[in-house]
Amino acid sequence: MLSWSAVVPTAAWAVARLAGLDRGPLVQALAFTPYVAGWSVLALALTLALRRWWPAAVAALATVALLGVVTPRALAAPQPTVAGPTVRLLTANLLAGSADARSLVELVRRHRVDVLTVQEFTPDAQAALDRLGLDQLLPHRQLNPATGTPGSGLYSRWPITDPGVRHNRGGWGFSQAYGTLAVPGAPPVRVESVHPSAPYALDQVDAWRADLVAQPPATPDGGLRILAGDFNATLDHGPLRALLRTGYVDAADAAGEGLTGTWGPYDGDLIPPVTIDHVLVDRRIAVRSVTVLALPDTDHRPVLATVGLPAG
Repeated sequence: MLSWSAVVPTAAWAVARLAGLDRGPLVQALAFTPYVAGWSVLALALTLALRRWWPAAVAALATVALLGVVTPRALAAPQPTVAGPTVRLLTANLLAGSADARSLVELVRRHRVDVLTVQEFTPDAQAALDRLGLDQLLPHRQLNPATGTPGSGLYSRWPITDPGVRHNRGGWGFSQAYGTLAVPGAPPVRVESVHPSAPYALDQVDAWRADLVAQPPATPDGGLRILAGDFNATLDHGPLRALLRTGYVDAADAAGEGLTGTWGPYDGDLIPPVTIDHVLVDRRIAVRSVTVLALPDTDHRPVLATVGLPAG
């Protein structure tokens, strides 16, 4: 009985993950799939130690399935050969503008960031960042500051054309600033600061799904695109995987850093970190490295992606 009680939950989890059953309460639960994959190994070891062969067989199948979807995130993948410039992009959720502005500007300066996307971006945050010199480091911008959590912004070292703001349909009304960057030596690159609704309650799951489905797909036969921000989804959520299949690559996954948590614990709750902040790049873009950084006074960790663009 002990062996089955250890095996059944992991087997059910594997079925839910492989079948894409991210509905209702399973949406939040599936974000913790990497942790369940680790537990599945222990469950398998327990059944083998007890010599319970049928439970061991089921445990082995669940372990293979879960490790099969999780382990590749820790392994760097081959990248396309490109001859264009290198771009350093940083994305950060500012927690309703409360993130420490001085620390963020220091991250931009220290890492020689070329492009910055921010979410939960407020007028006070904009003013503080400019007072600290962000306007000198990244003089070009498309900003949509707002009180509370809806605001977003795009900062760039290079000129931005065709700027705009996308408004998500979820209850929080999160916005997404975007624009096309004129990077010397590369084709134009469309960059968007992403922030779909969060599935924090059951009545928000439909809005969460609709916002993710509405994200701009990659354009394999057209211009380059980069989506960067707080997706409120992990690689274990079907809508995000569907977006990737349009022609994006998750930069952290490609760099072997896809298991590094970017959110949590929240408000001191005992919630293990999950990876919901992402940089998605066109498959024609080469991912050089990804680093998850620290930023005081926000519940998210910024993600720095260094990528190589095709020559223009």
